[in-house]
Amino acid sequence: MENIEESGTTVSGHASHGYIKEGDKEKILGRLKRIEGQVRGVHRMVDEEKYCIDVLTQIASTVSALEKVGLLLLNDHVDHCVRGAMESGGEDADAKVEELKSAVERFLRV
Repeated sequence: MENIEESGTTVSGHASHGYIKEGDKEKILGRLKRIEGQVRGVHRMVDEEKYCIDVLTQIASTVSALEKVGLLLLNDHVDHCVRGAMESGGEDADAKVEELKSAVERFLRV
C-alpha cells in the first residue's frame, strides 16, 4: 500500500484512489464486512470442532470473496491510476505499468 502524507496526497501524487468514486468504496467496505463475518464463522466452527470438510468449504468461500474484492480493486486501479498515468505519459506511465504487472503477479500468486 502507498503511504499517505498528512496532506492526503499519496506517494504517487494521486489525491485519491479509483475505488473512492461512484460508491465503490461503500461496496468494497460492505464486502469486507461480510468477509469479516465469514472469518469469524470459520473461527467459531473450529472452536466448536465442526466437520473438517465444512470448515474447508467455508474457508474456500472466504478466499473466493477476498479474491473478488481484490479483482474490484485491481479493476479500479487500472481504470483510475494506470489510465491516468498512461494519458499523462512519461516515466510515471512506465512505472504504473510495471506496478500493475507486479500487482497482477502477486494477485495470481505466480
